[in-house]
Amino acid sequence: MNIESPKVTANKSQQEMFEFLTNVENYEQLMPESKEKFEVRDEKTFIFALKGMPEIKLRIQETESIAPELVVLGSTSEKFDFTLKAHISEAEENKSQVFMEFSGEFNAMMAMMIKGPLKKFINTLAENIGKL
Repeated sequence: MNIESPKVTANKSQQEMFEFLTNVENYEQLMPESKEKFEVRDEKTFIFALKGMPEIKLRIQETESIAPELVVLGSTSEKFDFTLKAHISEAEENKSQVFMEFSGEFNAMMAMMIKGPLKKFINTLAENIGKL
């Protein structure tokens, strides 16, 4: 299953946005209002939980990230294996365009249940990036 957010424009250069998104502490600012938990585990890993959803642990995948245009976060759960990629491009001076891409393999039943909430979550992350 692949889900992409709309592109948003942020008031940060491509490099500044890459640095922002490779600091896991900053993801708390991007979370939806339905966030019930956010905890930084180490410099590359954080855990979050949204209302009505299980806890999710994400880790920055440095080997897949490409400065300054791509930040890749990966789930650390085998049951819920997915990646969340932030694609960053230069828009104009001190601005960047960003869109989020979610990719994961799920059975049909699971995909039906999570597609709506995931799309909303991915879009909220992007919207909040656009507010930076």
